[in-house]
Amino acid sequence: MTEIDRQRRPGPRIEEVARLAGVSKSTVSRVINGEQYVSAKARDAVHTAITHLRYSPNQAARSLAGSKANAIALIVSEQGSRVLGDPFFAGMLRGVHAELAGRHVQLLLVLSQPRDHDDLLSYLASGHADGALLVSLHGDDPLPRRLHEIGLPVVACGRPLGASAVPFVDSDNFTGGLDAVRHLVSLGRTRIATVTGPRDMAAGIDRLSGWRRGLAEAELPDDLVAEADFTPESGARAMTELLDRAPDVDAVFVAADITAVGVLQVLHARGKQVPEDVAVVGFDDSLLASTATPPLTTVRQDIEQLGRTMTWRLLGELAGETGLPPSLLLPTSLVRRASA
Repeated sequence: MTEIDRQRRPGPRIEEVARLAGVSKSTVSRVINGEQYVSAKARDAVHTAITHLRYSPNQAARSLAGSKANAIALIVSEQGSRVLGDPFFAGMLRGVHAELAGRHVQLLLVLSQPRDHDDLLSYLASGHADGALLVSLHGDDPLPRRLHEIGLPVVACGRPLGASAVPFVDSDNFTGGLDAVRHLVSLGRTRIATVTGPRDMAAGIDRLSGWRRGLAEAELPDDLVAEADFTPESGARAMTELLDRAPDVDAVFVAADITAVGVLQVLHARGKQVPEDVAVVGFDDSLLASTATPPLTTVRQDIEQLGRTMTWRLLGELAGETGLPPSLLLPTSLVRRASA
């Protein structure tokens, strides 16, 4: 291409800069405007692309005006069947949608497994979203880091495991587990088991830690632990294991209401009266808790408020607000019903 051809060419397109740099259009815009929340790697890539394409900062800024996607992605790292069947995700979606109401920002729902990450990153780097909300992260998932590398602002639901600079919003899972055990101890229960959440998620780890702390306060043994994964089926398996191992169990703290559904089924099948023989406390205060038989005592976390707060935090970052908190911990509370 000759210099005359280059001068006749229309103004530069954001897609060219973004494609060459391997980042999103919104990231290019933030680099040009000198905004925060862009990784050094992404910033260098954008400057290299601008130099290579011979764009001047003023030309690029003009071309990038109005280049926002006006959309955010809600990325759920679970299989679709689990998302559609768990009230937690419905509550999260309601909260995100409520916070976006009237803001003229579209919501993209993405169900992503690790094997899909390359395609997802390519899609987001093409400028289809200005930022992302991450829900149900497992283990040391590289997705937050990789999204940061392409310059996409991210807020996670739940404390990410491992070293991470990603902002997050979470419920106080530790205190929730502690309050559940304190309540069971106050009822005179002494063989208090737990059916955990996944050990590769902060929610499961922190609720288990709260359970252990409560038993330590009461000087009770913490040997009755059975693992589950936030499904009714895993709750049933875990409760069967506990009853086979410790027939004298008289209480159980279950790390999620949906798991407690399976726990209650097994207790009923084994002829155990709830709460007379075995008291049960869940976690979430979802619709499943109030409709269970008997209605479930549970630790309430405001799931919709989680979604709203995550969205508020992300929109604040996109708007360039300063002084935003790197993390937010929302309170939990015990809701007493008939099961304990």
